[in-house]
Parts: sequence; C-alpha cells; structure tokens
Amino acid sequence: MEHATQERAGGSQATTEAALESGIDPAVSPRSWAGRAGVGLGLLGALAACGGGGPGEGAGGGAGGGSGVPAPDGSGYAYLSATSDADAARFLQQAQFASTRSAIADLRRGSYADWLQRQFASPQGSTAWDWLDAQGYGVVDDHAYYFSRAPADFAIWSQLLSGEDAMRRRMALALSEFFVVSTPLVSLTWPSHAMAHWWDTLVTHAFGNFRTLLQAVTLNPAMGVFLNTRGNQKEDGKGRQPDENYAREVMQLFTIGLYELHADGTLRTGSDGKPIETYDAADVSNLARVFTGYDFDYAGDAKVAAGQSMIYPRDYTRRPMKLNPSRHSTLPVRFLATDVPNTDGAVALQRALDVLFFHPNVGPFFARQMIQRLVTSNPSPAYVARVAARFNDNGQGVRGDLRAVWSAILLDDEARGPQSLADPSWGKLREPMLRFIQWAQSFGARSKTGTWKLGDLSDPATRLGQSPLRAPSVFNFFRPGYVPPGTAMAQAQATAPEFQIVTESSVGGYLNFMQGVVRNGLLNGDLSASYAEELALVADADALLRHVALVLAAAQVSEANHALMRSALEATPVTASSSDAAKLNRVAAAVFMTMASADYLVQR
Repeated sequence: MEHATQERAGGSQATTEAALESGIDPAVSPRSWAGRAGVGLGLLGALAACGGGGPGEGAGGGAGGGSGVPAPDGSGYAYLSATSDADAARFLQQAQFASTRSAIADLRRGSYADWLQRQFASPQGSTAWDWLDAQGYGVVDDHAYYFSRAPADFAIWSQLLSGEDAMRRRMALALSEFFVVSTPLVSLTWPSHAMAHWWDTLVTHAFGNFRTLLQAVTLNPAMGVFLNTRGNQKEDGKGRQPDENYAREVMQLFTIGLYELHADGTLRTGSDGKPIETYDAADVSNLARVFTGYDFDYAGDAKVAAGQSMIYPRDYTRRPMKLNPSRHSTLPVRFLATDVPNTDGAVALQRALDVLFFHPNVGPFFARQMIQRLVTSNPSPAYVARVAARFNDNGQGVRGDLRAVWSAILLDDEARGPQSLADPSWGKLREPMLRFIQWAQSFGARSKTGTWKLGDLSDPATRLGQSPLRAPSVFNFFRPGYVPPGTAMAQAQATAPEFQIVTESSVGGYLNFMQGVVRNGLLNGDLSASYAEELALVADADALLRHVALVLAAAQVSEANHALMRSALEATPVTASSSDAAKLNRVAAAVFMTMASADYLVQR
C-alpha cells in the first residue's frame, strides 16, 4: 500500500496536492469539463455538452446557507419540502439510487425531514451473507466456492439492484468508498462470504454511530486481511516489528487525514505557510503496537483451532477478529500527543480508537468526502462546516451520529436550493456504477432467475470501468482531491474526483455497454428492464422524453437537448399499433440518449 510518507514527498507539488485533498475548492463548471472530455457524447452525435463556461465565483459562492447549523428535524432550513416533482427527484437521486414516479409521489406527501425519519426507522433488509447461503454458496463440503470471489459480486449486485432498503444501501456504498476493502485484494478462504459480511457491516452501521462503525471496521476479518491487521504480531527483539499498514491508513484515510484542518475543512498552516502534518512516523509505529495480536476467531471448530484441519467453516468470516494476548505488544504507546495504556490489548484498542474519533479533524474530513459522494464535488467551506458541526454534535450532545450527518448533507440549503442549479460550478459527475444501478432501479430491472450473476464490471473499454467493492487500492477508485489536468478546473484548483477514472476508452466503453444493456439487458435476458411506465408513453415522444428526464436527471435536460432527442425519436414514427420491438426501440433510444448526455452525467 502507498505510504503517507511517499505522498508527502515532492516539495511544493505535494503541498498543492495536500491543499486540494483537504478542501480548497474554487469553483468551475464540471458540466463544461464533461463536454470537453467527451463524456457528453450522445446517440448519433446529436447531443452537445451543456452550458457552463469558465471559472465561477469561487467555492460554491452563490449557493446558499449561512453559518448557522439548522436543527436535525429540518427546522432552520429554507427548503423543507419538494414543491415540484423535479425537486423531489433531485433529492431522491442524492439520498438513494433512483427516483421513480412512485418514490416521487411518496416523498411529496410530507417534508424532506419526514421522509428521512421514515428511512431511519425502517429495519435493515436482507443481508448479502444470507443471500449467498440461500443461493447454495455456503455449503461447507463444496470446495468450488472455498476460494471463489465471483459469488461476492453476485451478492453485492443483488443488494444494490433489488431496490430494497435503498437509502441505507446508498449510504453503505458511499461508506465503502471511504472505508475501502477491495474484493480482488482479499486473500482468505471463503472470500465471498468475507466480502458479503464486509458489505453487511457497512449496511448495518450506515444509520448508526461513526465510532461504533470504526471499531467494526477495525476488527472485520476482510479488513484484517486487506490491511494486514490479521496475524500482526508484536516485536520479537530480533528485528521483527509490528506491521504499520492499518495504523497508517486508519489515520490517513479513515479518520484524520494527512494535515490539520479548520472546522470548515480548509487547511491549517504553520508560521511558515505550510500545512501542518497531523502525525509522523513515530505516531504510526506507536499506534501499530495497538493493532497486534489479532487473528480470525475460529470459535466452535476445535479441529481448526488445534491445527488439525485446514477446512475452515465460513462463520469465521463474520466474527470480529479475536485478540491473542501473547502476540500483543505491550511496549508503551504514544501517538497524537496521547499516552495509551497498552498492557491490556482490548483496553488499548478502545482508547486508541477514541483518540482518533475525538480528533477535531474527523468531522470536516469525513463530512467533505461524504458530501462529494452524495451531492457535489466542490462543497463550499460553509457547507462542510455545517455538516461537520452535526458530526460533532447531533443536537443532543452525541458525536458521530451518522443519521445527523446524512440529514445535514441532504437538507442543507446548498443541496436543496435553486441557487445551486443556477451555479455552473455545482454538481458531481455520476459514478459509472451509480448510473447502472439507477437504470436498473428506475426501470424495474430484475434477475428472472434471482441469481444476479453480473460479475465484475470494472473493464473501462467494454463495461462500466467501475464495480462495487472492487477499488484498485485502499485509496478508492479516485482521490477526493483529484483535479482533471489541463482543464479550467486545474487552473482554479477545483476538485472533481470521479474524473480520475474518465478516459477516452472509458467514455466509449460506457456508451457501448449501456447501449446494449438499455435495449437488451444482460445475461442473455436474465436481467432486463420492464419499462412498464415508459411503454405506456411510447407514442408521444415529447412525453416519453420528459418522463425519462425526470426520473433519470431530475428534469434537468435542457430544452435544446430535449429538442434534439425528440427529433431523433420522431424520425422513426411509433404508434399504439406498432410492433413491440419498435416500441422497445423507441424507449431504449430515449433512455440511452438521456444517459449519454452531459445533462444527465453531471448530477446537480
């Protein structure tokens, strides 16, 4: 894994990158850059990139909100409920994966805050672990799945595409890009069950507390393998030292980041004008001692525990790792200017995680990245500060309440107000996997056999270029501070993380892949959309396109692009008496053209 010390190398360039990682966000139009990159290519070349020119006013300047922090129940926000279907669709596309007509109608029956409370109160749905067992992948005597990762993909896709528990699973997917474990990089027996439990862990804690989640992440077997906590041993006096991987990444990526932050996510600098580092090599080596002595918990299997059998029952992959005191370092631990008692390994772990959890960086560090995943690539410092304040205190004296964080992100005036739509700097490029999930949920796609055998869709040339829980490293698919080089965004030092995985190959690969999927589905038709509502509108090209624009792009397709798409559809007349194939062709063309447009690709 890449080390923090390596990232800090490089002098002024590293300082500039650090500033971008930490929240400096002058504005420029992501929609404009999408057009330049070719992401706005449409069917038959008919679609042009949408407007938005050069740099905007800076830091989301015009887009809303004072410095006060509104209450968690929604009071104090300017926009309490959706006044149009487009408003409702926009909210739903940030809060979950899709905005069907029925979901829009449900949201409009009350306020945004009321809708959120209903989601928070809903029990967790089915688990990926149980799905694997129900599909027969958990048979102990069947070694076909003992080392196979493919069922993990099937299980996760079944979770994401089924439409169940949508907000909770949307937040779990966002968390999976912060607390990263990657399926192909996890080497252990029963890897699919390990990754299923990793996903279930994120889902279970998505509406809980960050501190509880941090501990669950730390002791999760998949994370233990991925970042080397599992089997990490104390120093032996002969040169062996505790592995530092998790100690480094839990600080750098999962809690406090590389540099000290103000409450609004901007960098703190020293008297020399340079960013202030949050930790050093000694902090890492000391903290690493806390994470020694942990290994899989083989409770209940005496033969495995005694080393008499190598056939490990799958249940160990969902038990928290267990401390072996004899392998735990008892050397003194001092990190982040705090002494941690280390003679008792369990006590040391609790204390060390508390030190990280209560660090002032955690709120703004986490808040900014979650805003990026859900709402906009360049949140203003004021927006970050308001969300971080809710992380620090949910209004009832509780720190780390994730329900309060999600509410603060989604209810904020910058997320809800019309001024954001008028600001060309606002928005985020939709991640490829989110586009695919949205298509499936919006148009009733289902696996007829219930097997969901989609597999890895990471190939950028022939598929999506992204697949859930398959990031290439612990640094996710893209970095939160990424700036597309050679663009107006680079001149303004504005971050646009998702563009890090945009290439000419990935643009063409996405279009080719989705063109086939939208019309014909996948897996020889096992996964296909029903298009029930769309087929009912098929004879009216204008009505069909406006419906598709609403459910996919919150009615944000420009009139100019709408006219181009309507002309393309009307070039091939379709009536109520047309063949089923002709009707499906028109619906598929309407969906695909919308999903190929910059109006859609940049979520606002």
